Amino acid sequence: MASLLMKQKFGTAFSIGILYTLLFAVSAYTQDELNVISKWLYFKDPSFTLYNHFSEQAYAQLNQRNETIEKVNTLEGWKQRQQEVRETLLDIVGPFPEKTPLNAQVVRIVKKEGFRAEHIIYESRPGFKVTSTLFIPEGLKRNEKGPAIIYCSGHGPIAYRSQGYQHMILNLVKKGFIVFAFDPVGQGERLEYYNSETGKSDMGSPTREHSYPGAQTLIAGSSQANYMIWDGIRAVDYLLTRKEVDGSRIGITGRSGGGTQSIQIAAFDDRILAAAPENYLTNYTRLLQSRGPQDAEQNFYHGIYRGIDHPDLLEVRAPKPALMVLTYNDMFNIQGARDTYREAARIYEAYGKRQNMEVTEDFGGHTSTKKNREAIYAFFQKHLGHPGNPRDEEITPLSREEIRITPTGQLSTSLGSETVFSLNYKQSEENHTKLQRARRPVPNWHSQIVTQAKILSGYLKPENLPDPVLTGIVKKEEFIIEKYFLMGEGDYPLPYLLYVPERLNNKGVLYLHPQGKKTDSLSLLQIDALVKEGFIVLTPDLPGTGETFPLNFQGDAHFGEVSYNLWFASFLVGRTILGVRAGDVERLTTVMQKDTRIHEVHAIAKGNMSPVLLHSAVFSPVFKRIALIEPISSYRAVVMEKYYSPAYIHNAVPGVLCHYDLPDLAGSLAPVKLLITDAVDGTGKISDSPIIREDLSIIRNGYTAKGAVDSLVILNGATSEKLAIFFR
Repeated sequence: MASLLMKQKFGTAFSIGILYTLLFAVSAYTQDELNVISKWLYFKDPSFTLYNHFSEQAYAQLNQRNETIEKVNTLEGWKQRQQEVRETLLDIVGPFPEKTPLNAQVVRIVKKEGFRAEHIIYESRPGFKVTSTLFIPEGLKRNEKGPAIIYCSGHGPIAYRSQGYQHMILNLVKKGFIVFAFDPVGQGERLEYYNSETGKSDMGSPTREHSYPGAQTLIAGSSQANYMIWDGIRAVDYLLTRKEVDGSRIGITGRSGGGTQSIQIAAFDDRILAAAPENYLTNYTRLLQSRGPQDAEQNFYHGIYRGIDHPDLLEVRAPKPALMVLTYNDMFNIQGARDTYREAARIYEAYGKRQNMEVTEDFGGHTSTKKNREAIYAFFQKHLGHPGNPRDEEITPLSREEIRITPTGQLSTSLGSETVFSLNYKQSEENHTKLQRARRPVPNWHSQIVTQAKILSGYLKPENLPDPVLTGIVKKEEFIIEKYFLMGEGDYPLPYLLYVPERLNNKGVLYLHPQGKKTDSLSLLQIDALVKEGFIVLTPDLPGTGETFPLNFQGDAHFGEVSYNLWFASFLVGRTILGVRAGDVERLTTVMQKDTRIHEVHAIAKGNMSPVLLHSAVFSPVFKRIALIEPISSYRAVVMEKYYSPAYIHNAVPGVLCHYDLPDLAGSLAPVKLLITDAVDGTGKISDSPIIREDLSIIRNGYTAKGAVDSLVILNGATSEKLAIFFR
């Protein structure tokens, strides 16, 4: 069975002898003898290598922002700051689409004592349906317009249908407010990965429903925040079509993820008069020190790098009324929230409207409390001009049937709807068409994309390279393994192994593997074949792999071994994991060039390490020959698959598909000898899909344009013999 599986996967027959060799390769090294830093006290927890590196950059950028804020002491200075923040927010979250017909339909009305609930479906974008409910209290006189509050749900699977959210909504309705609650994408009746057999989302949680397509939107040059904020802006548009609503008295509130949405929507839509975000606001310093970045929509592209922190979401809308709703033991740190409140209060003081910046605090964790609810009621009664008793009352929630909007309880199985994935797919097709036009003058195109790749990846050219540290040597029958670490871009180690044969051919091969230096059994065979040919082979643990794998950091959006939250942390500070790794590859390459035993350097990358090698190779063109084994054919291949492999996210570049793609980098390598074997699609499967064929043709065009088509080798089956022949 094992040999059959190998034959199916690698397209070549394995003899019994090779199978025994393969099994020997797996067990040839003990777990400990390939470790480099595991016993070094100085590196207490290398699994936080990347997270700490990005956090330190964030703290420096946030300190710089705070120094700027401290110098703002006049109303004119604050107004200038507001204008700068508005422009920055629109730049990093926008552009938003043009407003199209809402095509709103009231699909059902449920009458209850004291109010009626109108179930509504509107389109925030053409075909992108939003399920929602408008709660209208009894007692509104004919032609009378009342205040309205948009309610944003937190990360609960059923959204505002939960008893906790209904308690807040119906209390507001009892107090005479019109309340408009809508389903966030990926929640309620808008599950985008709904499995009709299980009746649940394939993603498992709302945070993953947001982050999984959210990563694809970022690669394509948009964001999950863009989609979710726009849903809220169009909710305001809908309210303004209702004769019952006074458009000058609109408020917004929500808890947890609803707190995120409520303050984000309010920051972008000045038609909202009063905002009361609950259990969300803190500041980035305390967030990074405690929980870390949350799911996709909570992370603006280059947010911290561009000088944006939580207080800006309040300050940009000053002096409009705002209420921060906090609990002492919330997962969003209370000290960060208090710091945010103190900073925001300064701009309200400058406007002479200090009373419009309010805060309420209570005991509790990430939860709603009676004291805080009553503070919210009183806040809206005061600022929306609707006085009354703010007492929190018992309510009878709507039943599951009463609050259902679509016939089946899901848009996907009843009316159908566009999704974030489907809309992003269309946007990616448009991006691809534009790139195809730009690719036609090939030589000029290649010179442009290298600059773009450096900027988008956040690459920093290495400086002041330290000497490597030897930690041990392992003796084998025909070679030795030298164990080293080299300090990387930050204060972290790059453990690596150097396989040194007895007879040298004065050539070295850098081998990048997704698992780091220990690799897998087939890769060990490939390394063994190269060493027998006289190559010195260097296998590193790039940051986030091997001994620096982030075991202790996952976040609320992790898929298997891939933490999307770590990727979010990277682009918040204007960097990428790939950009850091590409710089570290250059450090390791420099070590090889300085080794007197090596006169020529080649490179191999397997699987999701191929994008790292491609970027590094164009940033620092030192490799004579390059082999890509089972590489993802393009970033486009990832965004075009609804169920793609999360393994490709850490080495993805946000915004890349607006400027270039992996085949462009590969084509720009000509005349360097390039081997591509077993290219895979966005799911990680070896295939002959139209996208892969097109990606390979782009690479061929690059080599053809430089008269180097003979230097490009594309084949199936990455056997150790073929690799050795290619490098020999």
